[in-house]
Amino acid sequence: MILLIDNYDSFTFNLAQLIARVAGPGVELRVVRNDERSPDELWSWGPSHVVISPGPGDPSRAGVSGALIAAGRAPVLGVCLGHQCIAAAWGARVERAPEPVHGRAWAVRHDGRGIFTGVGNPMLAARYHSLVVARSTVPEALEVCAETEEGVVMALRHRERPVVGVQFHPESVLTREGDALVRNFLEGRVLK
Repeated sequence: MILLIDNYDSFTFNLAQLIARVAGPGVELRVVRNDERSPDELWSWGPSHVVISPGPGDPSRAGVSGALIAAGRAPVLGVCLGHQCIAAAWGARVERAPEPVHGRAWAVRHDGRGIFTGVGNPMLAARYHSLVVARSTVPEALEVCAETEEGVVMALRHRERPVVGVQFHPESVLTREGDALVRNFLEGRVLK
């Protein structure tokens, strides 16, 4: 079972459709709002993977998201706010972006590893955000694995746990490689 945490965002069900399409028939996907259940109850369902959705606001408003990330009981993919929640869980700061970007495809360079295995480089990715992870505060436990040409952090990967976050939106039609990214995550290509 794949658990998708809905941070009250209009993109959540686009993300759910992408996950369901890539996972294929027979794979259960449960979508749960970030304040509907306790982390213990969610873990009792035995998710094989956890996806933290985009959402308004900052990680402090993401309900159970941070607790699920920190627990380390299943691979985690964070998208937009979910990515910021991963950064915050390890002590990085989330701040206002130098330039808010909403509804634009942007060139993103990546390291070709983990979820970026077999993905074009640079790739075009949909950006819808006004907050970013402050690069100077990314701790040793995390590594920047994708960025814009201007150096804005577009993806983080934990160095030892199967945890990865993307600032951009793989579920958007503007991100042509979204299926490949989610497939890589579901197939276990998260770490190197």
